[in-house]
Order: sequence, then structure tokens, then C-alpha cells
Amino acid sequence: MGWWLVFAVFLYFVCAVLIIAEVFVPSGGLISICAIACLVGGIVIFFQYSATAGWIGIGIAVIMIPSVLVVAYKIFPRTRFGKNVTLTPPKRRQGDAIPDTDKLKELLGADGVVLTPLRPVGMCDFSGQRVECVAESGYVDKGTKVKVINVESTQLTVRINEES
Repeated sequence: MGWWLVFAVFLYFVCAVLIIAEVFVPSGGLISICAIACLVGGIVIFFQYSATAGWIGIGIAVIMIPSVLVVAYKIFPRTRFGKNVTLTPPKRRQGDAIPDTDKLKELLGADGVVLTPLRPVGMCDFSGQRVECVAESGYVDKGTKVKVINVESTQLTVRINEES
């Protein structure tokens, strides 16, 4: 009956692999069902061997499943393969945005230049500070001079500066 225990341990390993696969492969839960089937099969085999082996198998499963999920979510994306299949967050340059609302309120009435076309959202430059802005009147071409007419939370609304 020793090979049954080896088969139960093998089912646990298959379950762990399937849990990792479920994290990265969209299957609509089919892979999870297979992982649960392997886990239940392993537990049944352990209990057929002895009650003590069965309870030890349940204890191992309780430890194994969260551990495998931690490995899948924390360690796997750092591997070479994981870096190839996961998205990296966008990199911001120094001065790309001013997150502080108080600094944004200081820009009310300030004149600036459109850096990227406002459709109606884009980037504007106000004395060297790049800020995401919303055009009051739809599309505004790059290089157009604008004036901040409203600051609401972290959103600046600009209008084409007619004075220039």
C-alpha cells in the first residue's frame, strides 16, 4: 500500500501546480475544480491508509494552499518568466504631475502651454511643472497657450488664452 501514499503525495503536487496555473491562466474555474479534485483524491487516499495519515494530509493541505498562493502572487512575478508575462507599472518622470491639491490650487489663473493635444485631457506646462489638464472646450492643439480657470480636487480645467 506504500505506492498509494506516493500517489497521494503526487496528487498534492499536481494540486499545487494547478493552483499556480489558475492564478495565471483564465479558465473560468476549471483548473480550480481539477486542483480540488486532486486535493480531495489525495486526502481520500491518506484516510484509506490510516486516520492519522488522513489528518496529517488535511493539515498539510491547510498549510500548502496558502503557501502556494503566496508563491504564485509574490515570488513568481519576480522570475524571468514572470517578468515576461506580467505588466510593469508606468514609470513617471520627476515633475510629471503635481499630486498635492494645495499646489494645484496655486495654479488657478496661471498661464501655460499645451504639451500634448487636449482631447479633452492632456498635459500642460505651467512654468516647468507638467500637469494633466482638461480642456473646457474639447480639442486643443499642442503648443496652444492656455489659462487655468478651475481647480477641482486634482483636476485642472483650462481655457484657450485669448490674450496671447
